[in-house]
Amino acid sequence: MSPVSRGFHGRRRAAPEGRVPPGQYVTEDFPVLSAGPTPHTRLTDWTFSIAGGEEPKSWTWEEFRALPAEDVTADIHCVTRWSKLDTAWAGVSVDTLLDQVGHDAEYVLAFCDGGYTTNLPIADVTDGRAWVAFGYDGKPLAAEHGGPARLLVPHLYFWKSAKWVRGLRLADTDEPGFWETYGYHMYGDPWLEQRYAGD
Repeated sequence: MSPVSRGFHGRRRAAPEGRVPPGQYVTEDFPVLSAGPTPHTRLTDWTFSIAGGEEPKSWTWEEFRALPAEDVTADIHCVTRWSKLDTAWAGVSVDTLLDQVGHDAEYVLAFCDGGYTTNLPIADVTDGRAWVAFGYDGKPLAAEHGGPARLLVPHLYFWKSAKWVRGLRLADTDEPGFWETYGYHMYGDPWLEQRYAGD
């Protein structure tokens, strides 16, 4: 059996013009796709850390939840061609986290429970473009969707919004993450259909 769950074909509806990238369809469901089993980390054991800056920084769940949070409404686009519109999240801006870490990094590598990683330019997780989300649709984020916390980078394909995120490693060079080493695009712009290397 494949370690990758392929989700399902949910209800589809017409795509509003200008909202959905090429090759995508709109779903009202929230398909679940994962590589490997779903981790279940107790909140008392959960931490989020940033490495590679002037000094390492880490937060417990309680400390993380005490940080200023934001409500975010965003369209999300999966590389497997579904898009979900007007999704509602709660989370801490990556700007808020990086403001506590001195750095001049060009890239970050998100790392997660289960061994998953994904790479991103620092410009794509700053200036109000990314969050560490702990809530979805008014409830705590379910484990199947990446809870207790996942990265949320809605302007890129959704594999860049790493589930079960536990931290960021700052770097000067771009390093491929889990799916990128298997041939996914290093950047992943849905509007340019950057699904795979060479797209």
